[in-house]
Amino acid sequence: MAKEKNELPKLPKKSKKQKERAMEILNELYKYYPDPHCELNHRNPFELLIATILSAQCTDVRVNKTTPALFETYPTPELMKDAPLEELEELVRSTGFYRNKAKSLKETSQILVEEFDGEVPKNMKDLLKLRGAARKTANVVLGNAFGINVGVVVDTHVKRFSNRFGLTKETKNTNKIEKDLMALFPRESWTDLSHLMIHHGRGPCKAQISEAPDHPLCKNYGINCKCQKMRADN
Repeated sequence: MAKEKNELPKLPKKSKKQKERAMEILNELYKYYPDPHCELNHRNPFELLIATILSAQCTDVRVNKTTPALFETYPTPELMKDAPLEELEELVRSTGFYRNKAKSLKETSQILVEEFDGEVPKNMKDLLKLRGAARKTANVVLGNAFGINVGVVVDTHVKRFSNRFGLTKETKNTNKIEKDLMALFPRESWTDLSHLMIHHGRGPCKAQISEAPDHPLCKNYGINCKCQKMRADN
């Protein structure tokens, strides 16, 4: 079998000082969130792939309430590809955009069976062939199901953290934000990194804050957040 290829994109250059600061932030994140992990419940790569597709515009908590019945009925791509679309729609209705998601689940399962012998591929190129699986989804699956670091998952929390902590100047372009993070942090930390930032983003570093978070990480490293001005004004 040919070796799986997961080529990295060309990354921007970062100074030694920028990388050292990034490592300080990473070490602090590990200190406060010592158990970074994927919060989507799954028992195998297929379940993680499906759960990640369902997580678009939906909370992990809601997805975790939805997937047990889905996987009990259709636990494999072989079964899911033949599932009546209406049944899939009902099973995933609570996750929102259920019609498109049901189509993605059915079509993705069909591709897995027809092109990959029912196995979830272990490389970015093939994962991107699946319906509903963009780069973010592929990064989730590769990092958490296979331990393969080829990128950083950039969701709303990671995007916000990266900007507030001066790790990127980008505020919207997720591809550029991801490359900035990949250039700053060691490759072996990329999967953990997104979980760590998400933990902090769901905790002290929320999108809307009425007062400055009393957290050492925010106080010492947050440079583009209004919490700094709040502290200065007090």
